Amino acid sequence: MLLKFFLLIIMAVQLSAIERIIALSPAINEMIFALDAGGKVVGNTSYCNTPPEAKEIPKVGGYFSPSLEKIVALSPDIVIMQDNNLPLSQKLIELGIKTMVIKIDTIDSIKKAFFTIAKPLHAEAKATLITKRIDESLSRLRGIVQNKKILIVIGSPTNLSKEIYVAGQNLYFDDIIRASGNMNALQSNRKGQPILNLEKILKINPDIVIVLAPLMRERHLTREMILSPWRNLPINAAQTHSVFIQEGDYAGIPSDRVVHFINDFGKLLHESKN
Repeated sequence: MLLKFFLLIIMAVQLSAIERIIALSPAINEMIFALDAGGKVVGNTSYCNTPPEAKEIPKVGGYFSPSLEKIVALSPDIVIMQDNNLPLSQKLIELGIKTMVIKIDTIDSIKKAFFTIAKPLHAEAKATLITKRIDESLSRLRGIVQNKKILIVIGSPTNLSKEIYVAGQNLYFDDIIRASGNMNALQSNRKGQPILNLEKILKINPDIVIVLAPLMRERHLTREMILSPWRNLPINAAQTHSVFIQEGDYAGIPSDRVVHFINDFGKLLHESKN
């Protein structure tokens, strides 16, 4: 019993000692801020722009190529990263730097990640509120439209004869579609973001197409440039005027802001009924 008591004391000290965090992805950075622990973030990556104060935090490199030297120089108590760079995690462990590797590809893994990050920050109550909002936003999707084949397109292509990236299975986009009572137009074993060609799109014949275009303005694209290639296709979505653009930069970031995308998704489902 005495040994167990001392182990609990040691664990408490370790948890309370986390005051300097490095976040190695925009999603993780946003999660930490959402848990009201943004003041503990002493380093993040180049694309960590939300909330605005995250822009002023020292950068340790890009999402796929953070600098080990910069990370070490910031003397973090913990580095939190996604599972895209496990060799870096191993190097940090060898240097005695505590690391937390999280997986955030599905809705369930996003919710679990909030609690995983919240635990050492003593922010479990906040994580509960955030995950409850996600569940509530998903529940509001049910019954808007039913049994529609929905294709989510990534990268705002303007030439459909080239490679077209879409949301496949095992991603939170697929979870959102299913939560709405509909189905992903692409049914395959390919995970993540499969590449389709025009022939395949015609074959799956989606009822609704949602093009994610967060960089539309940076690429000097107009809505017409993105939508016009789809309007001419012999697919249900074109015939029922159910091809839409979603511009929010939060669509591709699996953080608390996934709620914004879920709400946008619901609005587009309502539009598809008109």
